[in-house]
Amino acid sequence: MFESAPAKINLFLHVTARRADGYHLLDSLAVFAGAADRLEGAAASRLALTVAGPFADGLTVEADNLVLRAAQVLARHGARPPVAALRLEKNLPVASGIGGGSADAAAALRLLARLWEMPLDPTAMQAIAVQLGADVPVCLDCRPTRMGGVGEVLTPAPRLPAGLGMVLVNPGLALATAAVFRAREAAFSPPAKLADAWADAGAMAADLARLSNDLEAPAMALCPPIAVVLAALRAMPGALLARMSGSGATCFALFGSVAAARAAAAALGRAEPGWWCWGGGLHGSD
Repeated sequence: MFESAPAKINLFLHVTARRADGYHLLDSLAVFAGAADRLEGAAASRLALTVAGPFADGLTVEADNLVLRAAQVLARHGARPPVAALRLEKNLPVASGIGGGSADAAAALRLLARLWEMPLDPTAMQAIAVQLGADVPVCLDCRPTRMGGVGEVLTPAPRLPAGLGMVLVNPGLALATAAVFRAREAAFSPPAKLADAWADAGAMAADLARLSNDLEAPAMALCPPIAVVLAALRAMPGALLARMSGSGATCFALFGSVAAARAAAAALGRAEPGWWCWGGGLHGSD
């Protein structure tokens, strides 16, 4: 059995408040790109995880690995032993603002629920997912979603235009989320007002341009190459909007078509061979 674990992209991210326990409240619109990790699983007598792929070196298989934690939490819920042979193909950069670890954990929940024949309703799966991290619930369904709270409050997204293209670029640098939040000094932002639907990619980009990623400035202060990536994306022909995703350092640009996004990613990859560049469509449409 296998599951895809697509990259989660924050099209905007407003930090709206801070709770007494120190966690920040957010407002964001998340979408999922065709770029993805891949998780394979099979029956076994014990729980084991191997990691391969271009970014395997950046991920250590330790007890707190999110894939292993997901297996253990799901097994406890089902009162069964956590036994499976898992193999993660790590295609997404680690600690890069695109939810790779959370997506891998969500993929593990989906895969193991099938492997262990544990049919669970969406409410039960969400309750299990939130135990693993605030971003894991949104990664269960891998569809456009409005995120609130610390990331776990999920509501429907506006209807997105068909054929949307996206380029993802990471300068080859990891960035710790906690460090970015600590470096943030700006005032809080109000929740965004979004349309119910966008007729085309241009209208969507124009609306999103009035919003922001409130973590972009502190991330650039910690990792100046982000500014270089954003400038390169904004200079690409056909780019409608360029912004950092999550806490960085991965940035994205929106395009009116998948073909335009692929061409832009290929050109950037040739110009900057040290960058990770991907171009294509959204998950499920590419």
